[in-house]
Amino acid sequence: MSALDPARSKDASEFEVTNRMVFAIAVPMTLAYLTTPLLGIVDTAVVGQFGDAALIGGLAIGAILFDVVFIMFNFLRMGTTGLVAQAVGRGDATEQQAVFWRAVLIALVGGLLLLPLAPVIRDVGLWFMAPGDAVAEATRTYVTIRFLAAPFTLVNYAVLGLLLGQARAVAALIVQSLINGINIVLSIALGLWLEWNVAGVAWATVIGESVVAIGALVWLWRGFDRRHAPSRARILDRPSFLALIVLNRDIMIRSFALVASFALFTRIGAQFGAVTLAANAILMNFFFIAGYYLDGFAVAAEQLVGRAVGGRHPKPFWRAVRLTAFWGFVLAGFTTLVVLVAGNWFIEIMTTAQEVRAEARIFLVWAAFTAIAGVLAFQMDGVYIGATWSVDMRNMMLLSLAVFIAAGYGLTPVFGNHGLWFALNLFLGLRGLTLLAILPSRARRVFG
Repeated sequence: MSALDPARSKDASEFEVTNRMVFAIAVPMTLAYLTTPLLGIVDTAVVGQFGDAALIGGLAIGAILFDVVFIMFNFLRMGTTGLVAQAVGRGDATEQQAVFWRAVLIALVGGLLLLPLAPVIRDVGLWFMAPGDAVAEATRTYVTIRFLAAPFTLVNYAVLGLLLGQARAVAALIVQSLINGINIVLSIALGLWLEWNVAGVAWATVIGESVVAIGALVWLWRGFDRRHAPSRARILDRPSFLALIVLNRDIMIRSFALVASFALFTRIGAQFGAVTLAANAILMNFFFIAGYYLDGFAVAAEQLVGRAVGGRHPKPFWRAVRLTAFWGFVLAGFTTLVVLVAGNWFIEIMTTAQEVRAEARIFLVWAAFTAIAGVLAFQMDGVYIGATWSVDMRNMMLLSLAVFIAAGYGLTPVFGNHGLWFALNLFLGLRGLTLLAILPSRARRVFG
């Protein structure tokens, strides 16, 4: 059995979920996620050296457009993780490879279809953002080049899905770090040293994503156990492909609703003026930072729950649910405490505008509790992705979004920005609680 294909028939036997297993997945993925904001800081710093605000604005808008589009394709990572983990639980090494190659095919087709759509996406985004001419030109340059990475970016999602489904979190950390590391080095080299500015930053992304995608495909293909290689008919099996597409569809709808909720939070907050808008943006960083390690525990839940569901083992299933929830609440509680104690200091670091500082302090308590409110939202997403109960995850997300819209527009006329922050915490809490409420009935369907 190859070292790169760890699934064996014994994986179908019951296993014990331990704290060590949870942290072995959560910690590397937290570190991997932390490299992403570092990349954004470097890209902004590189473009900022040219002293042209239009370049910085173009990079920012281009990055937003790209992120909005590609978060919709994050299902390739999530769906692949859940299905591979279940195959691990069944001890089905052939299906692990088959799931991966199906995901790669979807990634390549989706990425190639995005290439001719790039100008349309770019122009619609510019119409919506309505920047000045100089900013728009920089955005066009960045988006036009960066979309060339689309097929490779989506392939990397499939690669990460396979590795995480097999609980190879360190390998996933290496892949993600290589993508961002190559990107950072080339951003400095092409953008700053060769003075390609925003075009250099975009080409750095294209090269980083493509080099890692090709290298990872070769590495994985060479490591797969040929005795368990799926046939072409197995890979293209219609029911299996449809199951993956349906799973991905539901996760995509869930991701779109999540993006819409944060966009709506920003839009409603904007009605209170530039100062409140800036204060809200600063405070949301506390939630996003907490999200990095909460995502790590969500990934641990995906793999361990998927493995338990695949092998039909209820004891490891509930153990994984309890442990990932426990450590999520511990770290979220720590974050809330840190924000309450040191939040004013962080606010002063992030802005020198006195009026923004004063406004942010008013709503700091609301921001501090977003981590606790969101624990179950992250963790339950991981549980339901691992179990591939995507319909429930989609439906509860849409229900929570509807409540957020009603609360946001209903409370802000009376309570102002306090009402908006209450609506956000309600949205985060409701997502997790609704999924938790139906979890026992869903588990009974699988385990009896």
